Amino acid sequence: MGSVAWRAKLIVPAGVALAATVLTLALAAPGAGAQPVAPAHGHGGGKTSGPKGDNGTVKIHNSTTPVTDPRNEPHVCVFYLDGFGFDPAQSVSWQIESWPPTGDRTVVASGALVLDSTGDGHTGDMTLQNGHYKLFWNFAGEHGFAKQKVFWVSCATATPTPTATPTPTVSPTSTVSPTPTPSVPPTSTASPSPSPSPSSPAPVPPAPAPAPVGGTLPVTG
Repeated sequence: MGSVAWRAKLIVPAGVALAATVLTLALAAPGAGAQPVAPAHGHGGGKTSGPKGDNGTVKIHNSTTPVTDPRNEPHVCVFYLDGFGFDPAQSVSWQIESWPPTGDRTVVASGALVLDSTGDGHTGDMTLQNGHYKLFWNFAGEHGFAKQKVFWVSCATATPTPTATPTPTVSPTSTVSPTPTPSVPPTSTASPSPSPSPSSPAPVPPAPAPAPVGGTLPVTG
């Protein structure tokens, strides 16, 4: 066998061995294959996708709902605003407008707060007149638009508790006996003295007969 042919046979196996070595190293390199999925982060629902600063979310919560609850509750009476998953210590300003069909876009409430070191924060409890509203949640470093939520305030009209009208207490009225009228003895009515009846005139005694002249008086007896 010539020297050229012998070298050719020697080079081919060497090339195959080199290729196999390179392939083995490539498969064993760090980072090859599928990458693990990063776990979700955030309280009550995780951070939303978006650029740094816009990756949080805000919810409308009934006053009795925990801050860790991820739900949004669009029908409330007493409520609060709950933001979470934003950047640490991010400043927030918010306002609520009355919204059609019941409102005219007038600002009815507003405020500001600083989120905590995990990007979470919430307002205190509040309430509004029954109607439709829209929340605008602005924050420092936002790249897009304010976070927005529409919701209804619907508080049941409290039925007034009927107040019993107290029956007036009437003090017994003491019966005053009328002062007796002093008895006045009946005035005796004097019978009128009978008017004297006209009587016949008293008989006039007859005049004595004249004595006869020169004679003796007659004896009467």
